[in-house]
Amino acid sequence: MSHTFAVWAPDASTVDLVLVRDATGPEDGQRSLRPMTKVDGGWWRLAVGGTGHGTDYLYSVDGGDPAPDPRSSWQPFGVHGPSRLFDPSLHSWADDGWRGRDVRGALHYELHVGTFTPEGTLDAAAGMLDHLVSVGVEVVALMPVAAFPGRWGWGYDGVHLFAVHDPYGGPAALQRFVDACHARGLAVSLDVVYNHLGPAGNYTSVFGPYFTDAHETPWGQAVNLDAEHSAEVRRWICDNALRWFRDFHVDALRLDAVHALVDDSPRHVLAQLAEETAALSDGLHRPLSLVAESDLNDAVMVTPTTDGGLGMTAQWDDDVHHALHTLMTGERQGYYADFGSADVLRTVWREAFWHAGRHSTFRGEVWGARVPAGTSGHRFLAYASNHDQIGNRAVGDRPSATLSPGELAAELALVLTSPFTPMLFMGEEWGATTPFQFFTDHGDPELGRAVSEGRRREFAGHGWDAEDVPDPQDPATRDASVLRWDEPGEPVRTGLLDFVRDLVRLRAAEPDLRDDDLGAVEVDAGPPDESRVDGRPEWLVVHRGAWRVVVVLADRETEVPLHGHGTLARHWGPARTTGRTVVLGGPGAALVRLHD
Repeated sequence: MSHTFAVWAPDASTVDLVLVRDATGPEDGQRSLRPMTKVDGGWWRLAVGGTGHGTDYLYSVDGGDPAPDPRSSWQPFGVHGPSRLFDPSLHSWADDGWRGRDVRGALHYELHVGTFTPEGTLDAAAGMLDHLVSVGVEVVALMPVAAFPGRWGWGYDGVHLFAVHDPYGGPAALQRFVDACHARGLAVSLDVVYNHLGPAGNYTSVFGPYFTDAHETPWGQAVNLDAEHSAEVRRWICDNALRWFRDFHVDALRLDAVHALVDDSPRHVLAQLAEETAALSDGLHRPLSLVAESDLNDAVMVTPTTDGGLGMTAQWDDDVHHALHTLMTGERQGYYADFGSADVLRTVWREAFWHAGRHSTFRGEVWGARVPAGTSGHRFLAYASNHDQIGNRAVGDRPSATLSPGELAAELALVLTSPFTPMLFMGEEWGATTPFQFFTDHGDPELGRAVSEGRRREFAGHGWDAEDVPDPQDPATRDASVLRWDEPGEPVRTGLLDFVRDLVRLRAAEPDLRDDDLGAVEVDAGPPDESRVDGRPEWLVVHRGAWRVVVVLADRETEVPLHGHGTLARHWGPARTTGRTVVLGGPGAALVRLHD
């Protein structure tokens, strides 16, 4: 057994491989140094007999302290400890019959491994997959699993992009999870973060210019995508993405905050990744998807590279969330300032973006660009909740904290029958009451204190009492965010869950409810509800071919015109049809099929 170790360190004079034997923690074990040989492109290599899967190692650059491998695939002792070799070919895959799934139009389900179950592991999450199948989920969207500091965290402060967080079960557990998903007909999307690394455990600067001062991002230095030595940094990103597809059989990647990938080179790294992903897809004979999170509101993101675009398969659409959330809650603070009316929701349902060449009050400038006519609505993910829109609130409260079950049903009906690609956030299908709070587990006391104080200071500036903001470093904050799997058995929760299942089944059976033609959507709105001060209409009706999605927001029995004779198909709460109208007993939703 022999393995060739390789590391990129273009400016180093010497690089030594540090083999670690009999380690039981991040700093112990017997260590031996082996000098490496510099080869073309700034790479250093060394073949060592008797090494392979399970071998622990570090690298020492120019005689400095040994550091983990920037391409480490396994960090069993945490982000500061030795790297461990992982052989992905040891897994016996059982998904030979899996032909993949294009994520466009499929029902996504975002989950956080650490709070989806009390155990917080990939194996435990796999044990709940049958529930997702029963809901009608088609794509399981995992929040980041790249190794990050501590036991618990959201994962967006990952520092070893090629490794799978060991407390989640490590890389072998991710392979088992994907295999279990494919066995049930579920595709897997993995959230990856290429725009920054976390504040603890990032050793890339020891090896080379992975970051540059030429650009700034919200996290400081930008990833080096266009300066000297950027070609290898771009390879670091693209190789990472292709590895998840190839060695872990993942079906899609969700690319975090791609607007922070500042790249002035002639060929943007996203376009490069899109073309390399397409080539791998051809070789594997299954669809591979790239889903971007972008706040640019520009359809160039999802325009094919052959037409001058960046080639993403789809993108998250926060304007859909904002239009829906503000209408339901009346909130208008911060980036919600320009949303909240039925007219805005109507425009977003027909055009994907509100800020599309319109002035953004929050940004203080004109923002975005119009989506070209004919662009598929399935290029945009729609959601009433996700990890950001819940977890970045002061106390991590879900819509269920302020909305009635009928209002939650209305939200879900609008999302699940929209012309977009729908997504649920874990537990949303039953109106989960557990919050999803921001939590960390930094071992460095000073860093932990800085995170806790910064979080409370941020929200104190928005009028919150600092004592009401959960301490990210307190283990109780993570514990409070764990889904309660006894909740779906409660009568109201069971009713909402059954309604969601019915909606998903109906959407799958009715082409009109899956139609991605934005230009075919119409939205009618009733008069303002006089009992409210935010101008929320009493009702909405969304036209979806022969179907009408009727939503009542008024807290009383409300008659809604259909402008045609219809048959009541699905509904939440008391409902009946009276010729050319439908009557709901209060907040809720109904799906009505018009007669020919």
